[in-house]
Amino acid sequence: MSLGDEHETSGGYGGTGQTRTRLPEGGGDLYGGARRGGRSSSRSLVTVVGVVVLLIAAIAFANRGGGDSPSSDDSGDSPKAAATAPSGEKPVGSKSAGIPTGYAHDAQGAQSAAANYSVALGSAEMFDKDRRREIVTTVYAPDVAAARQADLDKAYSSSEFLANIGLDKDGKAPAGQTFVSRVIPVGTKVTASSSGTATVEVWYTSLFGLSGEGSTNPVTESWYTTTYQLKWIDNDWKVTDFQQKDGPVPVGRDQQASTADDMTKAVEEYGGFTYAR
Repeated sequence: MSLGDEHETSGGYGGTGQTRTRLPEGGGDLYGGARRGGRSSSRSLVTVVGVVVLLIAAIAFANRGGGDSPSSDDSGDSPKAAATAPSGEKPVGSKSAGIPTGYAHDAQGAQSAAANYSVALGSAEMFDKDRRREIVTTVYAPDVAAARQADLDKAYSSSEFLANIGLDKDGKAPAGQTFVSRVIPVGTKVTASSSGTATVEVWYTSLFGLSGEGSTNPVTESWYTTTYQLKWIDNDWKVTDFQQKDGPVPVGRDQQASTADDMTKAVEEYGGFTYAR
């Protein structure tokens, strides 16, 4: 679900290429007659969302430790890193409020926690007051969650913000439309760690918008990297703070955008993942 009070393009990532998206055949309109705005309008929408998510998790990440990054083999015959390889660790076997918990007390466990927490914080469930409180209580350190809950409730219940993204005052989508907010982690990296803290970067793509006939905010894709500060509390990793920046952003392919019906069907039929790494 973001995070940072600013969404500025990180050097060398955003703007290095342009995405070409072909509209559905038959009129050139996207999602049942709602013409898709220029790239600047969709980015402004994502920026609004990012700021909110940032608000939600702005809590405090901690120390750097060194020694967790993969070292290259002296012979030069081995890969320098195996970033996409399975960790080999057994997945967690417990959940709290539907979110995987009980991670290993090591760098791999911290990466898994950060990836899964980013999925929960970037989900559409954050727009439901009761569900949001469950997520915040599960993901954040106790003192952080208690201190931030009121701010998060205020941010997510802002009538102006909700109206800007096409939702009503209760965070619900208009009749016949489906609200989409998903974070899909692509990779993670530990940049600092100690016995009680860890700093983990999560690179991810996000889907955000309204699918369905008449949507004026069609589902768009964005790329971000969020740096989470984690602390080992009560035998688990918890978020204390985070920051977000744009990119790395891949060059988009020349693909035709899906129709409103196809997008809605995909969102309803394809469930998101709850465990990463």
